[in-house]
Amino acid sequence: MCNSIKNRIFARIYGHGKGWTFSTFDFMSEFKRYEIDCALSSLWRENKIRRICRGIYDYPVYSSILKRNAAPDINAIAAALARKFRWQIYPTGDTALNYFGISTQIPGRTIYLTDGPSRTFELECGVLEFKHSAQKEIVFKYPESALVVQGIRALGNERITPAIIEVLRSKFDAELWRKIKKDTIAVAGWIYETVSKIAGEI
Repeated sequence: MCNSIKNRIFARIYGHGKGWTFSTFDFMSEFKRYEIDCALSSLWRENKIRRICRGIYDYPVYSSILKRNAAPDINAIAAALARKFRWQIYPTGDTALNYFGISTQIPGRTIYLTDGPSRTFELECGVLEFKHSAQKEIVFKYPESALVVQGIRALGNERITPAIIEVLRSKFDAELWRKIKKDTIAVAGWIYETVSKIAGEI
């Protein structure tokens, strides 16, 4: 029974693809907690998944250049923690710009605003900080939408050049940009106009 459940859980992980970051919460709708704990512990011992911190795992990406698994994606870790604790999270402007490779400054930590408590996680791939904020943000369906909006807002309208638009456009495929455009329709006019330009719809 345990092997059968382990195989089903691994099939779910495999289906999300390399780099997916997750916790027990992501399987709670289909399996009992003790079944998930048993399966993840076994998969970790078999080196099929990687334990990042308490309760958080990923399906690591192997780097043929480094000849070892690549570092975990700290933004994916943030998203997994948010799902686990049922927080709404929003990247700060600096975090968003660093994600898109626009900021030349490498931040000492990756910071998200949250409606949950302030917490800091010291990880091998960097420091991840959540800051409690009473600021009311629009809730987006896709986490990429929040990154885009915060990045554009941090840049400011005057810094949105054709070169910046190309950098942003290259980060996601055309289908995801169409979803982001639909997801951000309620944001400030000039930000939505920029999203539309990036999506190639203007």
